[in-house]
Amino acid sequence: MQPLWLALQFLTRLPTPHYAQVSPQAVGRSLLFYPLVGLLIGALLYAATLLTAALAPLLQAALLLALWLLLSGALHIDGVADMADAWVGGQGDRERTLAIMKDPYCGPMGVSAVVAVLLLKFAALTELLVAAPLLLLLPPVVGRSFAILLLLTTPYCREAGLASDMVRHLPRRAAWLLLAVVVAATLLWLPGLAPWVWGVSALLFVIYRRALMQRLQGFTGDSAGALIEGAEVVTLLLAAGMSGS
Repeated sequence: MQPLWLALQFLTRLPTPHYAQVSPQAVGRSLLFYPLVGLLIGALLYAATLLTAALAPLLQAALLLALWLLLSGALHIDGVADMADAWVGGQGDRERTLAIMKDPYCGPMGVSAVVAVLLLKFAALTELLVAAPLLLLLPPVVGRSFAILLLLTTPYCREAGLASDMVRHLPRRAAWLLLAVVVAATLLWLPGLAPWVWGVSALLFVIYRRALMQRLQGFTGDSAGALIEGAEVVTLLLAAGMSGS
């Protein structure tokens, strides 16, 4: 069970058991539970829609967005801010870009990126909560599935760190099989929406990964967090647009 609890610790602020020692192998295997953690986040968001169903849509969307940030500890949105600041401030230089990512302060580009992501999520939520709130299960699963894909296909660009253990000890064959199962399950559940979600997200992933390789020759924790947020936004926008049409 340790890999599952580790996945919950990495991706959420939900209470989990504390381990005095964690093996690198358990860290790698924890990635296999990322889609399940995403499903749990989506289920909690959907449960919150039932509890707040009597509220006006705008207020309900705002509360759900706040809950979403609370569940993740704003970890991934911090990746968005750091990536935006570093990509602009790095001016094409690898070492400068990596150095800015380590800076704890958030610059104007980072703030603007966070505001844009939150506005897009809020706008999509206001539509989705009226048309098809059950689709809230999908974005967290898609976002965390693409995090696995990033680690499967992209080297870690720092010499040491938690992500290096993840990449080194990730059960690759099991991870590819897991992604295939997740994609197949969503296609069976949502045959009209899921192909668009995976297709558009995959195209943007290829572009994003290429940019990471050209600038950084790999990925960082911040770039993985930004990818999760980006995939969630794309999924939310597609779900809101297609469910409301």
